[in-house]
Order: sequence, then C-alpha cells, then structure tokens
Amino acid sequence: MAVSMSEGDAVNPDPVDRAVGQRLRLLRRARALSLETVASRTGLSIGFISQVERGLSSPSLRVLALLADTLQIGIGGLFEPAATDPDPDPIVVFAKERPELQLWRAGITKQLLTPPGGTQGMSLFHMVLKPGASTGDELFSHDGEEAGLVLEGRLTLVVEARTLELSEGDSFRFESRRPHRFGNPMPRKRAVVLWVNVLGAPKAAGA
Repeated sequence: MAVSMSEGDAVNPDPVDRAVGQRLRLLRRARALSLETVASRTGLSIGFISQVERGLSSPSLRVLALLADTLQIGIGGLFEPAATDPDPDPIVVFAKERPELQLWRAGITKQLLTPPGGTQGMSLFHMVLKPGASTGDELFSHDGEEAGLVLEGRLTLVVEARTLELSEGDSFRFESRRPHRFGNPMPRKRAVVLWVNVLGAPKAAGA
C-alpha cells in the first residue's frame, strides 16, 4: 500500500529535511535506482519519495528504515560524513565530529558513534528522545537485528504484541524483522538510549 504525504508534510523545506533528502537522492542515484523502482520495493508512493528527496516532507523512522533496506545500507548509511577531511582508515569518532540525524517531527535525535566505511554492517547510535517522543503508533520492520541500553529516563518498546517498559540500566535485543515501535512515555523528561543496529545479509536484486 502506497504511503501518502501524511507521513510528514512540510510547507517550507526544513534544512534538516533538505539535507536528509539530498543524501537519499545521492545514494539512490549511486545505485542506479529509479524513483519507480524504490517506490515498488518500499510500497511508498513515487510522489512522496520525490517530496522527501527535495526536503518537502519529513520522513519518519519507519520510512527511513524502508529506504535504507532498499538501498542496502542500514540506517547508519543515511548519515552524512561530518569530517571535511575524512580519515582514510577511520577507527575513532570524536565527540565533536559525530554525524547527527534529527527526526525533528518525532522528537528523536540520533548520533552515529561508529566510524564510516567498512561494510556498514553494525551501527552504534546515541539516541535522545524528547518527552513524549515516539516513532508513531504504527509498527514497522526492516532488515537486521538491534539491541540497546537505556542510559537515562524510560523507554516503551513494543515488539509485535508485547509492550515492554524499560528504565535506566535495562537493555534489550530483538530481530528487526519483528514489527516494532518505541517511544519515551515520560511527559517531562527525556530518554537517552545507546542503540545498536546490525544489518542483515543484503537481499538479492528484485527480492
């Protein structure tokens, strides 16, 4: 079923949305994928994908996960490299150079802690959820596996029919193909989570 513009319409382009859209367009074109092909593989409409790429719509985490699957890069591959003079053999990510992805409509900010390059098979994130922030009411799934540790506040994690309430010090792990969603249930306090995504084996073309 195609996703309409209700995924996150924007009257005026936001700088964050524009940067994410430009990154998605570059990655799609680098893989020689047409808008039609991406739409077919994700179930998103061509118009919506075009709006995201132009920064006119703010994609949800569910949408970004679908696009990352299609581009076979994982969520970590959507981050723009922060360094203007990249290290040819990256081992360390210094705090001041962390690439950041803001899902501002959802109230979620993700900083990428793992260096770029390699297979992009594992990505480690420092995730901050504002009070009441969430991925939305709809469950979503994608390739790979994920795990995490709540560093601060509380996290509501829904995996299929299970609703799990986590507090500081609690940790989790599940296969990303299991429909899930998450959010910060606290109305006045942020949540901070150390989140790991491990990309599964790439799907064959046309799968």
